[in-house]
Amino acid sequence: MRRLRNVKIVATLGPASSNYEMIRALFEAGADVFRLNMSHGTHEDIAARHKIIRHVEEEVGRPIGILADLQGPKLRVGTFGAGPVDLEEGQNFRLDLDDAPGNAKRVQLPHREIFEALEKGASLLVNDGKIRLRVEEHGSDFANCTVEVGGTISDRKGVNVPDVVLPLAALSEKDKVDLEFACDLGVDWLALSFVQRPQDVEEGRDLARGRAAIMSKIEKPAAVNAFDAILEASDGIMVARGDLGVECPIQNVPPMQKRMVRKCRAAAKPVIVATQMLESMIESPMPTRAEVSDVAAAIYEGADAVMLSAESAVGQFPTEAVATMNNVAIEVENDPTYREVVDASRGGPKRSVADGIVSAAREIAETADIKVICCYSQSGTTASLVARERPHVPIIAMASRMATARRMSLTWGLHCVKTNEVDRFKSAVLNSARASVREGFADLEDQLVVTAGVPFGEPGTTNILRVAPCDERKIIPADPE
Repeated sequence: MRRLRNVKIVATLGPASSNYEMIRALFEAGADVFRLNMSHGTHEDIAARHKIIRHVEEEVGRPIGILADLQGPKLRVGTFGAGPVDLEEGQNFRLDLDDAPGNAKRVQLPHREIFEALEKGASLLVNDGKIRLRVEEHGSDFANCTVEVGGTISDRKGVNVPDVVLPLAALSEKDKVDLEFACDLGVDWLALSFVQRPQDVEEGRDLARGRAAIMSKIEKPAAVNAFDAILEASDGIMVARGDLGVECPIQNVPPMQKRMVRKCRAAAKPVIVATQMLESMIESPMPTRAEVSDVAAAIYEGADAVMLSAESAVGQFPTEAVATMNNVAIEVENDPTYREVVDASRGGPKRSVADGIVSAAREIAETADIKVICCYSQSGTTASLVARERPHVPIIAMASRMATARRMSLTWGLHCVKTNEVDRFKSAVLNSARASVREGFADLEDQLVVTAGVPFGEPGTTNILRVAPCDERKIIPADPE
């Protein structure tokens, strides 16, 4: 099943999309990767959805990626004895460790490490930033605050601390249990929430032990400030604009998004743009014009993937949301301006043999009458480098390991194919020619470009390129190995 666009679509599963019929429909509408949100649902629910995805994968004969999104150390206030409380601008309000029910003057914040890290004048944002508190005085177990922006506060509302790098590990005890469960299931990507520093990424990688690729969610100012180091430590990035838009001035988010997408592309690492992309489609079969423009902007920027959250997890129109995203992507990528923008942002120094090989593959494909680029990639490196070039022709990513094929399903432009293991380049060329015709990318009279790393099975050895016929009968036995 060939997609008619290069950007990938990530769809979150939830109560509205938990059975076989809906998950199959979401895939057919355009979903390439499914997100399992570990913040909601039991392990039994998650395992059931995982099993259905793998069943759909087997039926359609195409690798499908699965992303498990860990909850992270979500900070929340305690409960209120008499129900929600209205806070007014200018009043005093106290946060402390006392587990007694809250009232109009105070409430529990059960996180001692926050109090120890706070500074006078720091801001505390409650309920997605709807309420803003300013710290006037604090100790090891309390913070006396002034209400700068009032509103209604109720049980277990989230708290953001944008001005302080918190001494919190990115992985809570719940996250560690969820991580082990997800890895045992066989997910392809692990998304780490509230990453602040590269050490958070390394902790997740150590626990995963190579069983899943690591994606860092950028949703705190500290992560933006340490982005280059976090990117280097990660396999992929999610620009999680929800909390990022709460903790940073909202007008700063679009340029942050643009910079991060560009850096991820230069590093040949997939980047997802997420949160509120088609928010109105939770309740409406039609998106707003602004939402369509938001999706289009991420595609013009060169993002590898765009993501649906509540729209597909709990919304009333999950398949319509995926179909809308799919249609927007097709229209944008057919716009000549899209090609101008993507080509102009290609840039970047070429420092290695692999860089030169994939650059040459793109140039040959776009200069000659080449229908497709096929890349053999045991680890995914070769395919990611080809995708970074954003060629005008389709890319088939060939992998003998299903885990690699599934992980690559998140990367821009890659049509992933599970193939037999090969030990000779001629075998790789033969398999590529067969796949190009079988998957509908070329006819027998066409040509393709094949890239690979020899010897096979060694990551990061992209060092060979060949222009070959798609008719395997013309790849004669006398050809060099």
